[in-house]
Amino acid sequence: MLDDTILVLDFGGQYCHLIARRIREKNVRSEIVFHDITPTEIQEWQGKVGVKGLILSGGPQSVFEPNALKIDPEILDMNLPILGLCYGHQLIAYVAKGLVKPAMKREFGHAIATIDKPVGVLKKMGSKLKVWMSHSDTVFSLPEDYEILAHTESCPIAAFRHKRLQIYGLQWHPEVIHTENGVKMLENFLFGVCNCQPNWTMEDFIEKAIVKIKKIVGGGKAIVALSGGIDSSVVAALASKALGRNLTAVFVDHGFMRDNEPRFVADTFREFNVSLICIETRNRFLEKLRSVTNPEKKRKIIGEEFVHVFEEQAKKVGAEFLLQGTIYPDRIESGISKFSDKIKTHHNVAGLPEKIEFKAIVEPLKNLYKDEVRIVAEELGLPEKIVKRQPFPGPGLAVRIIGEVTQEKLDIIRKANRIVEEVIETAGLKDGLWQYFAVLTDTKSTGVKGDARAYGDTMVVRIVESREAMTASFAKVSFDVLENISSRITNELSMIARVVYDITHKPPATIEWE
Repeated sequence: MLDDTILVLDFGGQYCHLIARRIREKNVRSEIVFHDITPTEIQEWQGKVGVKGLILSGGPQSVFEPNALKIDPEILDMNLPILGLCYGHQLIAYVAKGLVKPAMKREFGHAIATIDKPVGVLKKMGSKLKVWMSHSDTVFSLPEDYEILAHTESCPIAAFRHKRLQIYGLQWHPEVIHTENGVKMLENFLFGVCNCQPNWTMEDFIEKAIVKIKKIVGGGKAIVALSGGIDSSVVAALASKALGRNLTAVFVDHGFMRDNEPRFVADTFREFNVSLICIETRNRFLEKLRSVTNPEKKRKIIGEEFVHVFEEQAKKVGAEFLLQGTIYPDRIESGISKFSDKIKTHHNVAGLPEKIEFKAIVEPLKNLYKDEVRIVAEELGLPEKIVKRQPFPGPGLAVRIIGEVTQEKLDIIRKANRIVEEVIETAGLKDGLWQYFAVLTDTKSTGVKGDARAYGDTMVVRIVESREAMTASFAKVSFDVLENISSRITNELSMIARVVYDITHKPPATIEWE
């Protein structure tokens, strides 16, 4: 018996993989395919799996661009249920000869959708819904065989359907947690429109990952890049089970870590059955970043230098393979998908040098999100201090300093970051937040300290809530907490004259500033 399956057509959207994951969460199999899949190829898929419907993802392009990604128009006539999201919504309307044009007012973030007809994917929805938008183009009219299901103040056709065929479009993103009842909309499509059965479950990831590591490395030796964060810690635990004594964990202290991070890593992983090497390279990395202000260049320099350090250590222990904790958001933001736009270079993805001396770089977690990695960590029995640790960028504090990175600035941001963590954790807010940290800007402002003029630096506090880091909301923490953070930073760091709070969601911002 074939598993009921939804094919997700990839148009380079940041949330393409998230759509597939939401489907899996409902125990329905999902497969991501290229946007230019043909009707014949879809039929071939139907011979392998039970294709019950198609979802067209969002994407960074406009349907009007000369090389805009399109679908074969015949797909709309295959009598398969289809759901277009964001760019996919616009593309269906465009292919069907509707009117799509640049919006008079672009929508990024929350919008209120009025449900004109609660049917199909919008069945049992209320009259008003808070939805998550991210678009510049808008559908303004539809052919006669389509009808409007919803609109917003700025978007006259925010949802539609074909009157006879099971074809739907949603301008918003139901796959992100910020869309009210978004999961219910996907359930309506899966079970109400496509008539899928929840007959698929994910294979035992741990067992599969261990087998894969063994197969790639074979009887050889490997090193694992260990930062102390949950991703690299999970990879280290998996690789330890797969390789045993043929694995060496390498922690690189590049000087951009959180306060007391080297000690934390050494103490924590002393309990693991893995050989650990700690390398102090602070001057080396800092010298490489001298006079560098561009954030993309920072990330690439750090990524390349990381690999060079790992290559040096690999030679010493006779290892030919490198394992690292790359996860899906790292890859998609780095533009690793065929059609996705590059948001920023992650040091462990697009920041890698063109030539490496390893036989292979092994990434067991590359298709997982952070919260899925936490589940794996719990199953592996990792300590809570690892499982619940907040994410920290690989380039560390170097990308929390706007402009050139210097030792003086590192000392400032490290202390400020520690203050934010202490206040948040003392207030008992840790478990409800995704990340909380400080950013040192290159902006100065006038202040008053001790009845005297103070002209100093501006510090930003960033606190966000998220589930998988593909989207995030700024945390509405109390003013008392923010006041405590601000007071401590300005009192304990004499060079800081002003503290501001970042109230920008992701999108349009990213979680980190650089």
